[in-house]
Amino acid sequence: MKALILVGGYGTRLRPLTLSVPKPLVEFCNKPILLHQVEALVKAGVNHVVLAVSYMSELLEREMRVQEQRLGILISLSHEKEPLGTAGPLALARDLLNVDNEPFFVLNSDVICDFPFKDLLQFHQNHGKEGTIVVTRVEEPSKYGVVVYESDSGRIQRFVEKPQVFVSNKINAGMYIFNPSVLSRIQLRPTSIEKEIFPIMAEEGQLYTMELQGFWMDIGQPKDFLTGMCMYLQSLRLHAPERLHTGPGFLGNVLVDPSAQIGENCSIGPNVTIGAGVVIEDGVRIKRCTVLKGSRVRSHSWLESCIVGWSSSVGQWVRMENVTVLGEDVIVNDELYLNGANVLPHKSINESVPEPRIIM
Repeated sequence: MKALILVGGYGTRLRPLTLSVPKPLVEFCNKPILLHQVEALVKAGVNHVVLAVSYMSELLEREMRVQEQRLGILISLSHEKEPLGTAGPLALARDLLNVDNEPFFVLNSDVICDFPFKDLLQFHQNHGKEGTIVVTRVEEPSKYGVVVYESDSGRIQRFVEKPQVFVSNKINAGMYIFNPSVLSRIQLRPTSIEKEIFPIMAEEGQLYTMELQGFWMDIGQPKDFLTGMCMYLQSLRLHAPERLHTGPGFLGNVLVDPSAQIGENCSIGPNVTIGAGVVIEDGVRIKRCTVLKGSRVRSHSWLESCIVGWSSSVGQWVRMENVTVLGEDVIVNDELYLNGANVLPHKSINESVPEPRIIM
């Protein structure tokens, strides 16, 4: 089986992290975002993954060659010369996807959830039509495009963009499965699958939907990245609690790479991910944060709702909060306060940032 993952964007919403690394390779809960998806696809029987790429693709290609070997699958890169939207990449990769007349998966690269690929394949084969999209329930449907469908069969009736009166609380979760016949609907030009292809398929009775069980998050921006981390760690608590770190000073769901070092009298958690080679000195308090590979947090600092980029250094007695994001190799000097700061890579911060802003 095959799958196409749309990884062509510039990742602007996840800056400053994506100034150093393509977004699919940013570690989410100590594993590149893309690998969460690829490994779930492999478990469901996918042996050929096509990545629709445009930006920083050399780095991605290098990493994918390593993963190809490790997972024993084929990973192809399909290069966009111009942005092709969400449907154009399917036309560009037509020759790779349309080989053996089997259905193939398509997914957005920003999505994290308990990936239901086996169930999705089964459901798709059972109804026998051209496409199936996964939907997820949201609290605030007026911010999204919602999907209206028959509750008994799953057949989609229509799509409503940002409804002002309630019509449905189910939204497109960015995961699909199609028969190869869908490729004849798409031309090689910038095209939106959601706005141009899906409505026609629904009108013809060729598009069905399966509701996702469990959590779902689009982790394409820092605030949502942290919310998605909390959801993912809670899912680990339910399905693989042995992967979480426990012991004195650890509260709630905490994921720690075995190579990290943590000092005395720390309070870590709830909802914290600590990456490879990270050093946390004595008396540090961290909650609802991701600390990426090779960073150091010096003694008695206090971090809440932050992402600390690779190889960064947070000084002593520092306080950081309110979705502060440090890019790669940032130095925060001692005794500073950072409130919602977005710090670009290779900066040294010498004074407090009391109001949210970008430090260039």
